[in-house]
Amino acid sequence: MVVRRKPSEARRRTILQAAVTVIGERGLCDTRISDIAQRSGSSSALVLYYFGSKDRLLAEALAFSEERFYTETAEEVATVESATEQLVRLIRRSCSPGAASRQNWHDEWTLYLDLWARSARDPEVGKDREALDRRWRETIAAIVRTGQERGEFAPVDADDFALRLSVMLDGLAIQVVLEDPEVTPDRMTEICLRMAATELGFEMPSLPRTKAKGPAKRRARKPARTA
Repeated sequence: MVVRRKPSEARRRTILQAAVTVIGERGLCDTRISDIAQRSGSSSALVLYYFGSKDRLLAEALAFSEERFYTETAEEVATVESATEQLVRLIRRSCSPGAASRQNWHDEWTLYLDLWARSARDPEVGKDREALDRRWRETIAAIVRTGQERGEFAPVDADDFALRLSVMLDGLAIQVVLEDPEVTPDRMTEICLRMAATELGFEMPSLPRTKAKGPAKRRARKPARTA
């Protein structure tokens, strides 16, 4: 039996970052393994040797971007002790990234759109989706429980709140990625913060006066061929 060799950490990160970027630009259906290989400076054979299939590469690219989000968020929230401020920063990072992170934000949410679409048809991809969503909800619930222990939050069901906040973030992010003119990143931030403040009983944080720009426009796709 041939055992699949694991790539070096540096090579793996390079390929996964290329996958996040290319799939974010083109969508999974319009992305070829050769596109990712070219962007990462690898060969198609090497990418397939390491990851096996495009679906597996999608799942691992999502896990990679998710891990990066958790690492960056953990570093940020570690600088504050207040559970309220931790939750506020988590919501802000999820809704309205800074200019330097906006393209990564857009690419990662676009990956989720592809993951959700494939999860309904592919049980293995569905398991990856379930694991990512569970971790996200557990992260939110843990902050809520910490805030309740410290007397910062009302005694709501932490798991139920985490579920409702996560699906609200997901739904609004779809509208932002699709460039709905009524759902800007700032509007998404306001809706989620207001919901959290109302239910958990903390003061609604101030919102920026300036209107944030939406994520960069996606590259126009070629029209589908007709028979």
